[in-house]
Amino acid sequence: MREIAITEFENLKIGQAENAEAGTGCTVLLLGPEGAPAGLDVRGGGPASRESELLKPMAAAGVIHAILLSGGSAFGMDAAGGVMRYLEERNIGFDVGVAKVPLVCQSCLFDLTVADAHTRPDAGMAYAACCHAETGNYQDGNFGAGTGATVGKLLGMEHCMKSGIGSYAVQIGDLKVGALVAVNALGDVYDWKNGCKVAGLLADDRKTFLDTEQVACQKIDVVENKFVANTTLGVVITNAQFDKTRLCKIAGMAHDGYARAIRPVHTTADGDSIYAVSLGTVQADQDVVGALGAQVMAEAILRAVRAARPAYGLPAVSEL
Repeated sequence: MREIAITEFENLKIGQAENAEAGTGCTVLLLGPEGAPAGLDVRGGGPASRESELLKPMAAAGVIHAILLSGGSAFGMDAAGGVMRYLEERNIGFDVGVAKVPLVCQSCLFDLTVADAHTRPDAGMAYAACCHAETGNYQDGNFGAGTGATVGKLLGMEHCMKSGIGSYAVQIGDLKVGALVAVNALGDVYDWKNGCKVAGLLADDRKTFLDTEQVACQKIDVVENKFVANTTLGVVITNAQFDKTRLCKIAGMAHDGYARAIRPVHTTADGDSIYAVSLGTVQADQDVVGALGAQVMAEAILRAVRAARPAYGLPAVSEL
């Protein structure tokens, strides 16, 4: 097994655009002119998503053409129109006779409390991300959908840390499996290899950690608003050949990576979602790819918080 870059997949282009001052952005994955099979597994209780019904096994669509991850909470779903415009201009989409309709799935994370709550990703920003994908401007950290990402928010924004977007990919023989993830969790982030806490809920001194699970268990009263829709958004990418039914299962297995690296995870205040995409024809065992998906996802989460830089008055791992 060797590490490869997340950009080393055929039929995949990744682009990012952001408004750093407003603390929001978007990351687009373009899946080639013919599209690609994709699955989705949502475990969080507060997702904001668009066209997710396309990825259910009973739905007719066998492929989609792009995945968009963005900030802006539900307001950010306007951004998908920019991806559709970009693809339509290039004659990419599902042929309905009178037009080709691009199939774009989108998930949004909640970053409204970071900087400017009234500036959100829009069609123009997403179109720019598609243009950036032509040359490839992806990088981990405070970029794209990770621009306004934070972690450790149980006690409010004054106790949280800056996070970002991260990636990790591996190759075994001809098989490639990778993950890209915007980490915007209510909970804390741990190094999945040794169990040590890396980022998350801060004490009043903003230099030492509190344990989110322990703090939550000290008071069992119902809390109605935990900064709803925190939402960690991930994509597992492979060049193995699977249909969307099997990809939905692979996406579900990849949630084990969330559980290894984030605690607590899949809460009612998170919209935790993972897409899985098949970009090739390599023959590989579904369970092996799912297990690798969990590993690369856990590592991508770790890299997201380590690549983040302090911003908006929020500390990051790099300065603690």
